[in-house]
Amino acid sequence: MQTKFSLLVIALGFLLTTTIQAQDLTQQFDDVVSKYYQTDMPGATILVAKDGKAIYRNAVGKSNLELDVDMIPENVFRLASITKQFTAVAILMLEEQGKLGLDDPITKFIPDYPTQGKTITVHHLLNHTSGIKSYTSMGNLVEVARTDKTTEELVDYFKNEPMDFDPGDAYRYNNSGYVLLGYIIEIIAKDSYENFIEKNIFERLGMTNSRYGNNKELVKNRAQGYEQNENGYANANYISMTLPHAAGSLTSTIDDMLKWQNALSNNTLIKASTFQKAINGSELNNGEHIDYGYGLGETSLKGSKGYTHSGGIFGFTTNGIYLIDEDVYVIGLSNCNCNDIGDLTRELAAIAIGKPFPTMKDVIKLSEEQLTQWVGAYEFGDGAIRHIFLKDGQLRSMRESDTNTAFDIFPLAEDRFMFEEGNIEYQFSKSADGTRQVIFITDTESTGKEINKAMPKARQEITLPNDVLQSYIGKYELGPNFIVEISVNGSQVYAQATGQGQFEIFAEDQVTFFAKVAPITLKMNTNASGQVESFTLYQGGAETVAKKIE
Repeated sequence: MQTKFSLLVIALGFLLTTTIQAQDLTQQFDDVVSKYYQTDMPGATILVAKDGKAIYRNAVGKSNLELDVDMIPENVFRLASITKQFTAVAILMLEEQGKLGLDDPITKFIPDYPTQGKTITVHHLLNHTSGIKSYTSMGNLVEVARTDKTTEELVDYFKNEPMDFDPGDAYRYNNSGYVLLGYIIEIIAKDSYENFIEKNIFERLGMTNSRYGNNKELVKNRAQGYEQNENGYANANYISMTLPHAAGSLTSTIDDMLKWQNALSNNTLIKASTFQKAINGSELNNGEHIDYGYGLGETSLKGSKGYTHSGGIFGFTTNGIYLIDEDVYVIGLSNCNCNDIGDLTRELAAIAIGKPFPTMKDVIKLSEEQLTQWVGAYEFGDGAIRHIFLKDGQLRSMRESDTNTAFDIFPLAEDRFMFEEGNIEYQFSKSADGTRQVIFITDTESTGKEINKAMPKARQEITLPNDVLQSYIGKYELGPNFIVEISVNGSQVYAQATGQGQFEIFAEDQVTFFAKVAPITLKMNTNASGQVESFTLYQGGAETVAKKIE
């Protein structure tokens, strides 16, 4: 009797401990979600899974602002570019069936496609190295998106455009390539892309709340999409769901997406050896490795390797991340471009693997003497130079760049500091001879060694007349399904990219702006009539023109 009683006490104690741990984990998840979404705004549904089972499932915000409807976990969202992993797996299913080869030229299936004397293969379409121009970077996307198109009409829209580069020579994210993959699926299957995915994937996996997007069909629990601008929230621009096609047309829920991820993990649809082609990146013609494989990109988080993909379409942003060794999956679906759902999913994944990002709650107090010991310049292996300096009692970090932007860093220990968001850290140390070094910690680590160099001056800002600022207001297309909105509030100018938070930009002269949150410069471009028609983004040594579309 005593033995049975002892076993019962042990069992109850274990159950109590497990329950407390689960409650603590849930609270950690809730705290992170509340940083991004509140109850009175468009929101998100979020699911965290471990070993194939949900350990956190939540909905926050409104699925419909006008009707004041709360978000629920069962809400249906447009997946946007997460669609691409379904398209890629469908292609790999056809490969395993012997109906196509990844090195097959696309003219084997679309004989009249104008390849401009180049050999474009299925592989090139899958990993965005075809050189074909992405149709979402052509014309006014807001206007084009309103028109229904057949698959053939959509292909005709972009097929005669000049190529951006030779196949395999470079990587450039490309929606046209995935439309062509959808077209190839239709040709081989002698059926629509919609029917193929629904019959061979959704029905097979029991994804009963997933479908090809349709604006006319009545969909239970469909979330309404929103955009945020200087005046608050607005209904998202209309888009015909014929336009994103195999690049971004599917809709789903967080529960169905877990079924999908489990199918990938368990090799339900394709063999493990086949799936490896999708998740380990790929190579350019010159042997350079790129992170993008087939419909999924490599990622790492706190030393853990995995794969991921995000999506953005009018009124919706999405992100999913899977960490392989830990068997952790996080999916976030949002009905607004208001916040960065990708940052949220990464924070949740870090908690799930027991390596949470630090927060301001973890910051400690250090003396000025303790802070000053790390002041100086540090050079890293990639050539970057970061200056650590003390200003008004606050330790700050500035990387030499076009903007020389400085950020506050906060102590977690005497030798360890974090940036405010918690996803970047410094770990300082001293060698026996007193020489200092620092490890810069993001998803990877790089070491900087102390050098003797003076800190450059920060960039100076000016105030522009309001009429000048007003001319810059609008939406600019920086890339496929990637819009940057410029807004003005008084004398302050803000930029917000699809799926990301709003940040302030500062005028250096009448047409040049810079950000302080990152080394970014924008230069406004006008036409012969003096009207603003685009801006040029300067970042990381690259120049990208964003056409004004609204």
